[in-house]
Amino acid sequence: MIDVLALGEILIDFTENGVSGQGNKVFEANPGGAPANCLAALAKWGKRTALIAKVGNDGFGRILLDALEWAGIDTSFMAVTEESLTTLAFVQTMAGGERDFSFYRDRTADVMLSQNDIDLKAVEESRIVHFGSVSLSSEPSRSATHYFIEEAGRMGKFISFDPNYRQFLWKSEDDARNEVMWGISNSTLLKIADNEIEWLLGRSDYVEAAKDILSEYAGLEGIALTLGKDGSALITRDEVIMEPTFLDIKPVEKTGAGDTFYGTFLLSVLDNSLRLPKGEDARRALRRANAAATIITTRKGAMKVMPDAEEIEELMAR
Repeated sequence: MIDVLALGEILIDFTENGVSGQGNKVFEANPGGAPANCLAALAKWGKRTALIAKVGNDGFGRILLDALEWAGIDTSFMAVTEESLTTLAFVQTMAGGERDFSFYRDRTADVMLSQNDIDLKAVEESRIVHFGSVSLSSEPSRSATHYFIEEAGRMGKFISFDPNYRQFLWKSEDDARNEVMWGISNSTLLKIADNEIEWLLGRSDYVEAAKDILSEYAGLEGIALTLGKDGSALITRDEVIMEPTFLDIKPVEKTGAGDTFYGTFLLSVLDNSLRLPKGEDARRALRRANAAATIITTRKGAMKVMPDAEEIEELMAR
């Protein structure tokens, strides 16, 4: 049985990492992509994970396949193409660990993921299916994602969605909002950041906005809300649980923080028979996820430097 099956982008994040002897910026080839990062966080806790994605049959594609295997993520459902190059992104670091992204993604491999690349047996064998919005931003990966999620819904699967909104990947904001709302309408659990709620609904009362999203979609059971320096929250129809984060640790670079948070949070859903945690269990789930996200911000990259259980528990105890 696969604990979490994800579909979406996988790419090389060329992350700014110092200066060469000639005074030029150096960019390190870090394996990345939000769905893969989320799975890598889960794999650190011994969960069985698998990814449906597409890479080119090139050097960067081979780096990504090797990284997935190294991280303990099943590559059986990966597609490799001769017709497209592997997707690349360049990540420049700014003050406070914030990032500026430049994507090279014109008809590259992750965009060209198609319905024919999806093995429905993998969906049948999975406890949770997970997706984001990057694969919804272009065709044919948009139609492939719709097919994947609609089939998972027909099978009654627990569906997890993280919009991970990147404005520059979309043709228009209206198109992005329509697809993100489609994703929410088909989800069991939504992970969303405070700035994404503000973009989506034009509101800064994040918790109340999350409650309104819950009231709109009957199939949505809860929302895991990240609030930056204010920590995180789990909002359900029964309660709002908020947990502060670890402010005494200075971030180096924030790539993968949300993915690490969410992968770690999904542990609590898996270990609770696919039910959302409540009360003190929810508080501990958020605290553990906050700790994992905090640790990843002290490192360059994400997939290959995920914190393990011992590191996370140590930070929580401290």
